[in-house]
Amino acid sequence: MKALLVHPHGSNWMGSGKDITTIFNLMPPLGLLSIAAYLKAQGSDVEVLDCYGAPAGVEEHAADIIARTPDVVGFSCTTSSFLEGYAIAERVKQENPDIRIVFGGSHACSAGAALLDSFPAVDFLVIGEGEVTFSELLRSGFRNVDSVPGVAFRRNGKGKLSAARENIPDLDSLPFPAYDLLSDFPRRYNLPLFSYPTAPNTSIISSRGCPYQCSYCDRSVFNRGFRFNSPDYIVEHLLFLHRDFGIRHVFFYDDLFTFDRNRVERFCVLMEEKKVPVTYNCIARLEHVDGELLSLLKRSGCWQVNFGIESGDPQILSKHRKMYDLDEVGRKLRMVKESGMRVKGLFMMGFPGETEQSVRRTIDYALSLPLDEVNVTKFTPFPGAPVYRTIRDFGEFDEHWPSMNCMNFVFVPHGMTRERLEELYSQFIRRFYRRTRIHWGYAQMLWKSPHSIGVFLRNLPEIIRFEMKQKW
Repeated sequence: MKALLVHPHGSNWMGSGKDITTIFNLMPPLGLLSIAAYLKAQGSDVEVLDCYGAPAGVEEHAADIIARTPDVVGFSCTTSSFLEGYAIAERVKQENPDIRIVFGGSHACSAGAALLDSFPAVDFLVIGEGEVTFSELLRSGFRNVDSVPGVAFRRNGKGKLSAARENIPDLDSLPFPAYDLLSDFPRRYNLPLFSYPTAPNTSIISSRGCPYQCSYCDRSVFNRGFRFNSPDYIVEHLLFLHRDFGIRHVFFYDDLFTFDRNRVERFCVLMEEKKVPVTYNCIARLEHVDGELLSLLKRSGCWQVNFGIESGDPQILSKHRKMYDLDEVGRKLRMVKESGMRVKGLFMMGFPGETEQSVRRTIDYALSLPLDEVNVTKFTPFPGAPVYRTIRDFGEFDEHWPSMNCMNFVFVPHGMTRERLEELYSQFIRRFYRRTRIHWGYAQMLWKSPHSIGVFLRNLPEIIRFEMKQKW
């Protein structure tokens, strides 16, 4: 049975003209590639279509899928990409009703079996981790699917879940993602501009799940349990990427890369012992950071550490994530800088309860920190997040799925307007980046990240046009 796995693009652009987001940042669909690798290891014939890497319209993608003559097409969709994925699936089904259509990913997992009631072109949903479930679904020949845990199907025209699928206990049992199934990997793919020293580069996820309960996080795929790859597995993964694809730098996109201290320490030791020729970035939680850890990270090749700070207003933080001492943040970030690594702060605007005063506190706070870079997202209440259930009690929510990509203010807190949020967002970006210290930092990228400079200069006309449209 031939399977084709599809990663729809969806709506991930807030400007007009050329989508420059794929210039700044285009990462491989790691979840889909992990499923593909597992299917290959089980003997299945599998291909991957990444619509980010090969952008086209619905008709073009549908025609490409049909031309590949798959028996089953699996779509992995976020909330913002679901409707585009469904439009492609619907067109495929019209042309060849015998092709089985399966949807998985965060939107399917958060919506659950009821999604089948409104989207008839979808035959099945994979709820939870996809590797084992999708493989067993293929082996079943789509018969007696109610005996395959983690599958949603129709019974008497209504969506029904077979049974809950238990999480994979040992992530080391999974093969490395099937990067080789991507067209033009790694050349077509790139980490966020100015966030790496060398190319080619790519991203890695070495853990699943999270034990914390931030109000805005969707944990519908991996749940709250925390599992991770062993240090030996991670190092072998890096060596594989370097040997087979020439990768020289990676970004660990784990939310909790530093959660297990023993794992991080052993990983750092192995990186030094094996002289792994790959540097990396990671995301760390502030409470994990101390001098000893930072020394280990630096010696093992860490180039940049990202921190989820989210807000500079204590009341907002106390309502939406684990509270930390804002006065301690600056000290911890200075420790990272003194260790010789770059520091990036991750912020979010438009929380329930947000006011203009709280936003301004966050902007002023961000400017006071020793950050090299920031990423500011727009609060989005995803269906799988705890805050989703009561979100309309706190403001106006325009639940337009294609716009739910953290780049649009689909939620507006009571007392605010969408227009004012956009103005404050622009102020945040403008005030942070239009400072001499930040300009000097990017000037240093001439020798710290020459590949980023080259990409930036090649696309400078489009970048200037975009900035002028923002009226900064």
